[in-house]
Amino acid sequence: MRIHLSSVYVDDQAKALAFYTETLGFAKKTEIPMGEASWLTVVSPGDPDGTELVLEPSDHPAVKPYRDALLHDGIPATSFAVDDVQAEYERLSALGVRFTQEPLAMGPVTTAVFDDTCGNLIQIAAMA
Repeated sequence: MRIHLSSVYVDDQAKALAFYTETLGFAKKTEIPMGEASWLTVVSPGDPDGTELVLEPSDHPAVKPYRDALLHDGIPATSFAVDDVQAEYERLSALGVRFTQEPLAMGPVTTAVFDDTCGNLIQIAAMA
């Protein structure tokens, strides 16, 4: 068994696709129109057949209270692995990404948290 898909709810799929590909560096894997929204996934360019991140529309009524609670409490919706949190923090900050938590070493892991501009906080993490 392996993880095939994971989802993050986004306010605007087109805006999310631009942010996740142009700013974060993911690659679009699938875009299938399904009415007003699409089945839209991105992948790591270094692992194009790996786990896909679904950029899921946030219009289901349960999504707003869930995301509001996460944002209020500062909890990331998901976490992405990076090789060097400090370097990624500097790269993304230079691109205008707003961080809510600067790089923080906690024992064997360093993390940072940013706003994905689509309604979520996202954590980046690297093991020491």
